[in-house]
Amino acid sequence: MSTEPIPVAAIQFEPRLFHKEENIRRLLDLAEQAARQGARLVVMPEMGTTGYCWQDREEVAPYVEPVPGATTGLFAELARRYDCYLVIGLPEEDAVNGLYYNTAVLIGPEGVIGKHRKTHPYISEPKWAANGDLGHSVFSTPIGNIALLICMDIHFIETARLAGIHGADVICHISNWLAERTPAPYWINRAYENGCYLIESNRWGLERGVQFSGGSCIIEPDGHIQAWRDCGDGLVSGTIRRASRPGALIRQRRPALYKELMNNSYAWNPLDFFRLYGMRPLPAGKCSRIAVGQFAPGDDVAGNLAVITRLADRARRQGAELLVLPELALSGEYRGPQSALTLDGEAVLALMRLAVSHRLTLVAGLVEASQEGAFYNTALAVGPQGVIGSYRKIHLTAKDAAWAAAGNEWVAIDLPCGRVGLLLGHDLNFPEAGRILALRGCDIIACPAALNAPAAGAHTGTRIPHNYPIATGASPYHWLLPRVRAGENNVYLAFANAQDSSESLPVLPSGIFGPDTFLWPRRESLVVGAGDVVTEDVDTRNLDSIYPTNVVRRKDLVAMRQTHFYPDLIRCQPGETA
Repeated sequence: MSTEPIPVAAIQFEPRLFHKEENIRRLLDLAEQAARQGARLVVMPEMGTTGYCWQDREEVAPYVEPVPGATTGLFAELARRYDCYLVIGLPEEDAVNGLYYNTAVLIGPEGVIGKHRKTHPYISEPKWAANGDLGHSVFSTPIGNIALLICMDIHFIETARLAGIHGADVICHISNWLAERTPAPYWINRAYENGCYLIESNRWGLERGVQFSGGSCIIEPDGHIQAWRDCGDGLVSGTIRRASRPGALIRQRRPALYKELMNNSYAWNPLDFFRLYGMRPLPAGKCSRIAVGQFAPGDDVAGNLAVITRLADRARRQGAELLVLPELALSGEYRGPQSALTLDGEAVLALMRLAVSHRLTLVAGLVEASQEGAFYNTALAVGPQGVIGSYRKIHLTAKDAAWAAAGNEWVAIDLPCGRVGLLLGHDLNFPEAGRILALRGCDIIACPAALNAPAAGAHTGTRIPHNYPIATGASPYHWLLPRVRAGENNVYLAFANAQDSSESLPVLPSGIFGPDTFLWPRRESLVVGAGDVVTEDVDTRNLDSIYPTNVVRRKDLVAMRQTHFYPDLIRCQPGETA
C-alpha cells in the first residue's frame, strides 16, 4: 500500500441563512481553489450550504433536498473535473418518509459515494431534524479509508472509535463548533486515540446570536496540529498518508472487557437505577476536597514512603480527604521479583498507618506480587479502615508487559466523597476505560500514572470574540488528555503523574480536572511545581432533587449515547487481543 503524502484541504466558511444559492457558489469556488492547488480530498463545514440555526421544520423546508440531488450533482461535477473527493454538509430530506437530517456527503469523481446522518444531535437539531439512522461507516476510496462525523458526534468516544477500529485513515469532521477556542481538545483526542488523521472543517462567524469558533485544521495521528486557520473564510492545506495497519492503541484494546459499553445505565434516574433491588446505591455524596501529589518514585521503598508522607502532610493541611499518588509510587519501577510488594506486607501496612494518622484515603501505585506468583502493576486504595480496594492495570505498555500480567477487572470504590473508579496511566489512552467507570456511576476517577505521552498541547490564542469568560488567550495547556477524559465522562479526574528523575516536570502535568468541559473558568487545578500537591473542591451531592441536577450525577454526555450503533466496539478486530 502506498504511503505517499496525499494533499488535502479543509474549507472554513461563514454561510448565510436564507442564501443557499450564494452559499453553494462560494463553497464551489473555494473547493475548486483547493482542487487547483492539488488537494485530493476537500472538506466543507456542517450545514455549509444553508447555515445552521434553523428554528423548525417549516423554516428549513425550502432548503432541504434529497441525496443524491441538485447540490450533490454540482459538487460531483467538480470532483469529476479535478479527480478529487469532496465532503459537504447540508440538510437532507429523506425521499421516502419526508424526515429531515443533518447530513455529511462524501462525493467522488463517480458521484455520491456515501453519507452520514448526524447520530448524536446538539441542542438545535431536534427543532427540525431526526437523529441519524445510518450508523457510522468507513468508505473505501483510492486515496484511503474515509469516515464522516458531524460536530456533536465527536463528543462521544464511541463514534470516532468505530471509525478507528474499522480502519479509517482519516476522519472528516464537519462542524459548527462553538463556546471554546479551537482546534478543540476533543478533535485532537479523537485523532490521537484512534491513530488516524482528522480533517476539521468548522464554520466561523455569528448567526442568530451564536458565535462559532472557526479553527479549521488538519490533525495528525499523534495529535499534532499540522495546519490550522483561526478565523475568516479560506483554506487550510496539508497532507495525509494511508496507514499500513491499525495504530498501536487500536491493537492494544481489550474488547472482551468492554461489554458494558452496550449498557445505557443513565437512561433512567441514576438515583433509582443504582439502588434497584437494594443493590449498590450511589453514595450520598458531599462537598469535599481531594488532592493529587506529583513526584519521581525511586527504588527505595522507605524513601518513597518518606516523600509520600510529606505530600500527605501538605494535602491534609489543605483539608483534603483523598490523595492520589503516581503509578508505582510505593515500590518504584519493577527491578526483578525483589522489588515486588504484597498487599499484606510491611510497606502497605506503613501506608495504612499513614492513612490513619492523617485521616486520609490514599491511592498509590505499586508492583504487586500475587499469591499465585504473578506480578501486577497495581493501584491500591487504603484508608483509616484498611485496604479499600485494588486495581490491576488492564492496558499494559510494552514496558509493563515485560514483567506484569494484565488485569481483568474494573474497580470502583465508595467513599464519603463519592464513587471513585481506579485506573492506571496507560489506561487513560483508551477511551473505553473511563467510559465503563462512568457507566458504573463513578463521580471521581483516581488515576496514578507514569505517562510521558501525549505531551500537553499549547494554543497561541484566538481572535474569535467569544463571550466572557470563555478563554481566548494563549495557553501552554490547551490540550490535556485527562481533561478531555473528565469532560467526556462527566467525572472529576484526579491524575497523579510521575516525574522522570531527570526532568523537572513531566510532559503531562498532574492535576484534578472537572466534569464539565465547557464550564468557564475551568474547574481544575494543575501541579506546576516538582514534588508538589494541588487540591480541588468537588461536589458530588444530589442537590436535594428527585432527579440529580449535579453534572456528575446526571452525566449528560453519558445519557445521550446511542448504544445501538456500538456493538462492533466489543468485537475483536484484526490485530486486537481479547
